[in-house]
Amino acid sequence: MFRRWLALAVLCAGTAGAAGPSYSAAGIVNASNYVAGPFAPNSVVSIFGTGLARSKYALAASDISGGMLPVELNYVRVYVQDQPVPLLFVSDGQINFLMPTNIRTATPVPVRVVTEGISGPEIMVNLADAAPALFPIAGGYTIATNADNKLLTADAPAHGGDTVVVYLTGLGVTAPNPVTGQILNVPATALAAGALKITLGGKVFDPMLIKYVGLTPGSAGLYQINLVVPEGTGTDPEIVVAAGSVPGQTGLRLPVR
Repeated sequence: MFRRWLALAVLCAGTAGAAGPSYSAAGIVNASNYVAGPFAPNSVVSIFGTGLARSKYALAASDISGGMLPVELNYVRVYVQDQPVPLLFVSDGQINFLMPTNIRTATPVPVRVVTEGISGPEIMVNLADAAPALFPIAGGYTIATNADNKLLTADAPAHGGDTVVVYLTGLGVTAPNPVTGQILNVPATALAAGALKITLGGKVFDPMLIKYVGLTPGSAGLYQINLVVPEGTGTDPEIVVAAGSVPGQTGLRLPVR
């Protein structure tokens, strides 16, 4: 599970070439689908720009101390409301970080990058209690596994009656709620679970078939939804997860036969 989480944390990490921390509001997006905010507490967020780090560096197990993620990687820090936040990946062109878990969502907050002691611009970003975003993979599918933790693909799909686990970010505060950057090894239910609206193949998903919505144990910023695929579900249905007034992303499918 830890290796899977690290892979997701740096998913789609890009590169660029320039010097000095330079970025704009348009370059601060959700790390999974590259959509601009709002962002939920404990979301994985990407900053795209130039001169963000001296070289590429991805979080390693040795960077984690006492179950806490580091707030500095490769001489880079990101500040949200002037507080350093956990980092997952840095490079010249991209940074992946975690929004604080206890941040208030009522007002915009400032974000800035400090690279080798040099601060970039302060950018205001909007927040929400929940802003779910799925992780895309090749073929237009969302990242999901079966009950045996095997990745679902067109060649290894789920079937009606199967329990599957769909991975995403942006579900916000949980119970228990981790300290910012803390890796919990126990289930933590998302408080926004009741506000979620899931559709599968254009049909509203039966809440009775949703078995768990919350953090993935052994991770930070990675959430999962455990659900039972309804009998009679068509081939590769589109899956959409929305919350409150934040619309769900479209275009991703769940491998089902």
